[in-house]
Amino acid sequence: MTEGEVGPGRVELRRPDGEPVRVLVVDDEPTLADLLSMALRYEGWQVRSAGDGMAAVRVARQFQPDAVVLDVMLPDLDGFQVLRRLREDNATVPVLFLTARDAVEDRIAGLTVGGDDYVTKPFSLEEVIARLRALLRRSGFAVAARPDAVLTVGDLTLDEDSHEVRRAGQLITLTATEFELLRYLMRNPRRVLSKAQILDRVWNYDFGGQANVVELYISYLRKKIDAGRPPMIHTLRGAGYLLKPAE
Repeated sequence: MTEGEVGPGRVELRRPDGEPVRVLVVDDEPTLADLLSMALRYEGWQVRSAGDGMAAVRVARQFQPDAVVLDVMLPDLDGFQVLRRLREDNATVPVLFLTARDAVEDRIAGLTVGGDDYVTKPFSLEEVIARLRALLRRSGFAVAARPDAVLTVGDLTLDEDSHEVRRAGQLITLTATEFELLRYLMRNPRRVLSKAQILDRVWNYDFGGQANVVELYISYLRKKIDAGRPPMIHTLRGAGYLLKPAE
């Protein structure tokens, strides 16, 4: 299959300029990196790889990836350090952590430093691809625009196709996970959503009751959506969160 073609039964995802999606694979196991790269090229995506953290930062600056598959355990910098450096150059690039660690605490660590999703080894290639496709769709790599794609709550608007978010006309930049969290809140205006519901909808798995990742991302959203404005995101202690028009 040549680059630009896509596997059977798939909806093709492309960059806004029509070019193939770009994915950077960072793993110090050459066989695994090659296997992942081959599977991603089968999706019709452009792929580059790096075997350590410093190389990942260099390749990312040249390649400008649309998503990154990032191993946590690398021979020089760890994945969390690499993520911080990547985000200095591109604050919104979606990152899927890939690691042998399986503890709840490690999942939380990966997400609280800004990662968007987390897959543990051993994994299936299908799962990695499915999670990457979900992250890319959240980031605006979608199919044709739809007239009903704009959600509106008060003076806050969210375009599900272009991924533009505005409050009172002012453009707000969100990461892929922040966007997905806000979309869930806006699809359920004036409805109290529990931490468990938010974890299930936005991250697709729970954390054994450790839901502080939700509190963290709610605080990120508040800083961007409510800062200097009448608040729209509200906390109901012991119940959850809700979004409603500012009073």
